[in-house]
Amino acid sequence: MDGELLNVKSKKFTSHDFALDLGGTLSKCDVAYETYGTLNARGDNAILVAHGYTSSAHVAGHYARGKAAKGVPEDQPGWWDVLIGPGKAIDTTRYFVVGANALGSAHGSSGPNTIDPTTGKPYGPTFPEVTLRDSVRMQKLLLDSLGVTRLHAVVGPSMGGFQAFQWAVTFPDFMRGIVPTVTAPAMRGGLAPIETLIQRLAGDPNWNGGWYYENGGITSVLEEIRYDTLVQYGQREILAATIPDPAQRDAAIRATARTWAATYDGHSLVVLRKAIQRFDITAEYDRIRAKVLYVIAPNDKLFPGTIGPGYAADLRRAGVDITYVELVTDKGHLASHADAEQWAPMLRAFLDRLG
Repeated sequence: MDGELLNVKSKKFTSHDFALDLGGTLSKCDVAYETYGTLNARGDNAILVAHGYTSSAHVAGHYARGKAAKGVPEDQPGWWDVLIGPGKAIDTTRYFVVGANALGSAHGSSGPNTIDPTTGKPYGPTFPEVTLRDSVRMQKLLLDSLGVTRLHAVVGPSMGGFQAFQWAVTFPDFMRGIVPTVTAPAMRGGLAPIETLIQRLAGDPNWNGGWYYENGGITSVLEEIRYDTLVQYGQREILAATIPDPAQRDAAIRATARTWAATYDGHSLVVLRKAIQRFDITAEYDRIRAKVLYVIAPNDKLFPGTIGPGYAADLRRAGVDITYVELVTDKGHLASHADAEQWAPMLRAFLDRLG
């Protein structure tokens, strides 16, 4: 019987003198994470869940009082709660599930809004550039500390799917399978230039050369950015089932955007956007050993159905065991969340097939 995960706690793992791909070192490198279920004696029943662009490590369940991740509302269920928990597709009575926050994020891992040990103030615009490979390498250190000897799978939507692909080429023998959804093996097009994002952030009256932490923040521009993003990603279509009136739908989206803007960080948008835009593992298909379940939403504006078959064919030609799925949906980039129940049986069957 399906059940709920209660008393979830946000945790933090710290590594020291973590060298970054593009140069530089984080003297103190934190990754926020959560765990659900129990690791078996062999340490090989773990599933790592990686998040999308602005999300968090809170992938399932409900927080214990006072144990929420930075910037995540205490009463908010995990963003993939419909898929993760007792009796669900990712069954926490069978698997030890780890949700991990990417480097550069604003939700507890080392990023622009965390303290630079050398100054005692937030890194802000001085936070170093990171890659998704940096996040994956840091996640590996986290898993080692937890006693994980091998992953059953790496699962994630959008930027989380990028991380799943990155895992498959960086540590090809460490997992049995990967499940990238609403994503691709490379970021090609679909996003405005990074300069456009920076200019928009700098248009907030509190920008102050990027040092807005003690200047009231830049919530007004962040709210507008989030509203536009949710509309692009398909939030209007998602709400149509419960809010028929278009004006009320827009009001609900704006309320969501306002809540998000109060806790997120503008520099994290820049740091992670740069990491996303340089992501590309298409020259490394021959390194992939894991089985792949690749899930696409045809009307996704970032990763449309037109690109999916080509990537799937290329992976198959490279010898990758891949199952390619196109959802029947109008939910766009949010489809693997909003229509999770549609593909949950495929996910459960894929995880079973991994052994």
